[in-house]
Amino acid sequence: MKLIRYSQNDFVAAVTAACAVSSLFDSRIDDPVRRVVAAVRERGDAALLEYTERFDGVKLTAKKLRVTGPLPEVDAALRRAVADAKRNVANFAKRALPKKWDMCNAQGGKVGEKFDPLERVGVYIPGGTAPLVSTAIMTTAIAKVAGCREIVACSPSVNPSLQYAIRAAGATEIYRIGGAQAIAAMALGTETIKRVQKIFGPGNAYVTAAKRLLFGEVGIDMLSGPSELLIVADDTAEPRFIAADMLAQAEHGSGYERVWLVTTSVRVLDETQAEIARQLATMSRSDFIAKVLECGGVSVLVKDVKQAVAVANEFAPEHCEVMVENAGKVVAQIKTAGAIFVGSWSPTVVGDYLAGPSHALPTGGTGKFFGGLTVDQFCRRTSVIELSRGALKKSLPSLEKFGEVEGLTAHVESARIRFHR
Repeated sequence: MKLIRYSQNDFVAAVTAACAVSSLFDSRIDDPVRRVVAAVRERGDAALLEYTERFDGVKLTAKKLRVTGPLPEVDAALRRAVADAKRNVANFAKRALPKKWDMCNAQGGKVGEKFDPLERVGVYIPGGTAPLVSTAIMTTAIAKVAGCREIVACSPSVNPSLQYAIRAAGATEIYRIGGAQAIAAMALGTETIKRVQKIFGPGNAYVTAAKRLLFGEVGIDMLSGPSELLIVADDTAEPRFIAADMLAQAEHGSGYERVWLVTTSVRVLDETQAEIARQLATMSRSDFIAKVLECGGVSVLVKDVKQAVAVANEFAPEHCEVMVENAGKVVAQIKTAGAIFVGSWSPTVVGDYLAGPSHALPTGGTGKFFGGLTVDQFCRRTSVIELSRGALKKSLPSLEKFGEVEGLTAHVESARIRFHR
């Protein structure tokens, strides 16, 4: 892991440079993704089948792209886990559903907003080395609460557990495709897959690049790539917990994940490093984790909690754990995290699997302007304006002045004509 200390002369520059590392904007990834998108645009299903065989090692026909059949049999423990997570996610989403509203403006006109669910949406569920059953719930269940009628799920690995979770969460269509080609298929449409209005869900660097390159041809929720964790800790934090949480996020194992410890304590820094080494030896995915720690692991020793907060806000982490005294005060100052986990008993895993808010969160520094996935993103907002004759007459002087300044006389005449005999 890389170590940055506040005492070094280039501390600010070193932190800035480390924060800037991101797979979201990498031409080595963009160029092959552009080729995939172009191929799907031109050749539809044929390109999907070619890339599925090349990248995933699965040979399919167009008829086998869609996953059909009865609901798979899974064990009772998984059914309970899916039900628990779905209940929490759905209840959280219901609480946040946007509601129609209206008011009167200064001239007496009635103005407001209405919210309609998107008709057809796509959700991407990562597969790779760890098919994310939890992501099926953290995306699809929210779309269901929003009222989306058609929910298309794509994943490169639709095993029985994942298929069960996708269907239980409310998906209406499931396709056995992944990677950039799945995003292109949902965005552009093919002979088998009808295009969607908006795409949701996290993915690897190639999936995220495809979402970014296709933005505008389809709606995109956010840029949500490989997992990130930043832990803010003082001398009261428990190194065993810190190490375990860092290893948990590194476990995704693509090599692009980022796990940071930002601490005021030399003791916590040193003991956490020792704990990482000890715990790593017991992990089933130790090779994946070691790769992430080498490429994206960073420890930052800061002079105080104020400096730790500044580092966190510069990083804009997907997940931010706060293990300090007076944690609430620190939480109030962290403005760019996708999700904040407060105290020693709130490990990131509860947000990944169960708590209620979606674990689809912004990464790569985009937390500075994106929030996490919420139910309103599955809705289309429309402003509604209704004026009476009297309200339009009161509006006329201001309309006339704007039209005069902008030189758009037809604009003004469209209002004035209503008062001509």
